[in-house]
Amino acid sequence: MENKMMQVKDEIKKAVKGKDDIIEKVLAAMLAGGHILLEDIPGVGKTTLAMAIARSMDLSYKRVQFTPDVLPSDIVGFSMYNQDTRTFEYQQGAVYCNLFLADEINRTSPKTQSALLEVMEEGNVTVDGVTRPLPNPFTVIATENPLGSSGTQMLPESQLDRFMVCLSIGYPEHVAAVDILRENAKKPLSLLQSAITVEEFLELRTKTNDMYVHDSIYEYIVTLVEMTRSNPLFAAGASPRGSIALLRMAKAMAVLYGRDYVTPEDIRCVFFDVLGHRVKLSTKARAEGKGAKDALNELFNEVKVPRT
Repeated sequence: MENKMMQVKDEIKKAVKGKDDIIEKVLAAMLAGGHILLEDIPGVGKTTLAMAIARSMDLSYKRVQFTPDVLPSDIVGFSMYNQDTRTFEYQQGAVYCNLFLADEINRTSPKTQSALLEVMEEGNVTVDGVTRPLPNPFTVIATENPLGSSGTQMLPESQLDRFMVCLSIGYPEHVAAVDILRENAKKPLSLLQSAITVEEFLELRTKTNDMYVHDSIYEYIVTLVEMTRSNPLFAAGASPRGSIALLRMAKAMAVLYGRDYVTPEDIRCVFFDVLGHRVKLSTKARAEGKGAKDALNELFNEVKVPRT
């Protein structure tokens, strides 16, 4: 059944050109039960990727364009008084779906952003003291423009930490850009077909969660995360949630490639994507002209790779 996810990838590639590694990591994050933050400039295919995933996996899909006037009730729902029954009735918000696209999430107010915290962590919605479960599976794909773009503001650390990975699609290579132009008139999204059922996907997610992991891999992950807290290149390191996310992503990458065991290479593949948005660089690192990726790569190379 592992090949099913590769079939999903092949379907998505019909609409998203030249970004195989990004597609794999998004699918791995969904297998791991996590949420995805796509940070990039407008127009590189963030929304197209989310729509292609929904169509290729037969998921119910909703999109909210986040603007300053979007309210928390638009996201999680609200209670409305029914004059006929003389009772308050709950009206579902946009998050009642399998795949929720929060488009340009950093353009809305912190109050509206915080409405997603319980949704992303618990898979529940609480309105007027009543907690209601969301559909299963449930995944948030949020897009944001880089900080400094007109009308944007930083996401709080508490929300950033709830995204399993933060990815950047980037500009397409020349050949991929030519393919995009050539096939633009065909409207490739309309050609996509479902390659996996929801039941099959949930079965794969269970397999991912239950995968056996060697003790040396646990030690390796914890050592790497602890280094972000003690290394002078970082002012703030990753939390235990970061360790869990790294483990779950490594498991998902193994399942994606048809293995029933995790290797150090699985961890290396997703290391920056999982921890890059969870750490803060120190003044020393910035003075040396290092970005988060440079600092994490330097840290990664200092830790001995286990033999499994």
